[in-house]
Amino acid sequence: MCEKCKGKFYITTPIYYPSAKLHIGHTYCTVATDAMARYKRLQGYDVLFLTGTDEHGQKIEDKAKEAGVTPQQYVDNIVAGEKGVLDLWKLMNISNDRFIRTTDSYHVAAIQKIFKKMYDNGDIYKGTYTGKYCKPCESFWTESQLVDGKCPDCGREVQDAQEEAYFFRLSKYAGRVQALLENTDFLEPRSRVNEMVNNFIKPGLEDLCVSRTSFTWGVPVDFDPGHVVYVWIDALFNYMTALGFENDRYDDLEKYWPADVHFVGKEIVRFHSIIWPAMLMSLNLPLPKKVYGHGWLNFNGEKMSKSRGNVVDPYILAERFGVDALRFFLLRTFPFGSDGNFTNELLISTINTDLANDLGNLVSRTTAMSQKYFGGTLPEGGESAALDEELSLLAAEVVQKYEQAMDGFQFSVALGEAFRLIGRANKYIDENAPWVLAKREESRPRLLAVMKNLCECIRIAAILVSPVMPDSAQKIFDLLGVPADGRVWDSLRYCALGAWQTSVGAPLFPRIDVEKELSALEELTKPPVPALQVEPLSPERVDFDTFCKSDLRAVKVKACESVKKSEKLLCFTLDDGTGVDRQILSGIAKYYKPEELVGKTLAAVVNLPPRKMMGRESCGMLLSAVHTEHGEERLNLLMLSDTIPAGAKLC
Repeated sequence: MCEKCKGKFYITTPIYYPSAKLHIGHTYCTVATDAMARYKRLQGYDVLFLTGTDEHGQKIEDKAKEAGVTPQQYVDNIVAGEKGVLDLWKLMNISNDRFIRTTDSYHVAAIQKIFKKMYDNGDIYKGTYTGKYCKPCESFWTESQLVDGKCPDCGREVQDAQEEAYFFRLSKYAGRVQALLENTDFLEPRSRVNEMVNNFIKPGLEDLCVSRTSFTWGVPVDFDPGHVVYVWIDALFNYMTALGFENDRYDDLEKYWPADVHFVGKEIVRFHSIIWPAMLMSLNLPLPKKVYGHGWLNFNGEKMSKSRGNVVDPYILAERFGVDALRFFLLRTFPFGSDGNFTNELLISTINTDLANDLGNLVSRTTAMSQKYFGGTLPEGGESAALDEELSLLAAEVVQKYEQAMDGFQFSVALGEAFRLIGRANKYIDENAPWVLAKREESRPRLLAVMKNLCECIRIAAILVSPVMPDSAQKIFDLLGVPADGRVWDSLRYCALGAWQTSVGAPLFPRIDVEKELSALEELTKPPVPALQVEPLSPERVDFDTFCKSDLRAVKVKACESVKKSEKLLCFTLDDGTGVDRQILSGIAKYYKPEELVGKTLAAVVNLPPRKMMGRESCGMLLSAVHTEHGEERLNLLMLSDTIPAGAKLC
């Protein structure tokens, strides 16, 4: 290691599920990771920044089948195809040192060895999985963990699952993981610790299902054909296989492991802070130093999602506003540990206020005045004043607080410090009024000092914002004529002395016409109006005798009400012709008001076993039709003629 190197720093993003529609939310964590990697490099650290894609699992297999291609072809197109993951990272100026795909052959072979090691040491055993499975999240849940009968993470329907499977003895490590979370700074922000301990560990940490037999797209368990490794073992160990663990592709494990920090979204904190350390404990491997669970980037209060139709296209935003402005907005506006609400209005306001009015205006005024009063050449000398000392002290304070904030992953606070110096420099112009000083020859020494102090404040601010806005920082350095050794972290000592050679360029951040731009964005981001869509016909065949066992009856709605503490359920009191009221709960509150259904004649399956929902018993199921229209799911209850009596059999 070279003498000037401050040490190693290994930082990772989670590896991303290859989504067919990438949105600005996908870039949030990666831009933050990139800014931290650039910051550490700026300070002199030997940095390894890893990102990649998580390409196995049932949902990939299903989507590939729908698209009529193989799973490998499907992920290849999304990762390496036009506007795929690699293109997006290039667009957003992501400086990752390494990119891993879980379909890489070296990773697949390493995962097989890792699985076998945990099996050989007794921490993986064979059994039968019975429970609930969320395919979009690739997550297993117990009945008690569901919310309104649905996945607690994404709110989607879960499937009953029963199959032969291998299990990891997660329960064995519950005490050690709880102590890790409660007694160290392994997981931040601290609020995430309470969520993990109270919601998952204290209720009883169950052993984890770690293989599947109901699909084939995954890492095969090489000693038991038919089983594939659970995607979260496959995904989590990428942080080590990408360094050479259990493979000879790389040889960096001893140098970079343990990782300094994993940046992850809050929805996968459970996997990284409970399952990941437990598996490392099983193999007697060092734990990463920290997991930091950031919040979601929401759109109008909802998590960005293709299914909700609220995705924001980063290509459109980058083309119209510039990549650096977009990167700056993401990290300046939203505290990294909390959720943030993205709006186009907020994006434009931030660009206009911070970048156009404050930073851009400061650079333009300074370089223009330098050109006007000194021909762009600021020679040695100048006359100092008390205001200069104040500026110097503030710059030193800003650098110190910026460093503290960045080391704590508080990007918005760090950028706020840089802009405190920028704001003070703008005020310094008004206090010194260079246009007045320029009128008197005897004031030129003071004017020279003022211009050089402004250049120095801009230089320091440009260094501080460079991890977030690397291209803009270099443009600023070029406009000020800053030499290479004045663009680095070790040059952050305030020193306005010496000569400067400035030039004038186009505005760094032109001011945006808010109304005009919002109107243009609305047109550009309007989703195409799709044709009416219905669910494809099921290939599964049901024999006639089995179908005839379903008892379908006409029922009349006597009463209907919303279910307290549920946004989705309505509770029906029905006349089914037996003389005894029947109660059925249905998740259709989004589509109907209770009062408009009273008196209607509906169709119901009445011989289903009773099921508890939100503490109430539901005895049957109402029939409805579901389709997608203009990108939104529509549901219509199957309504019958009121002339049909209650209890009439449907056949």
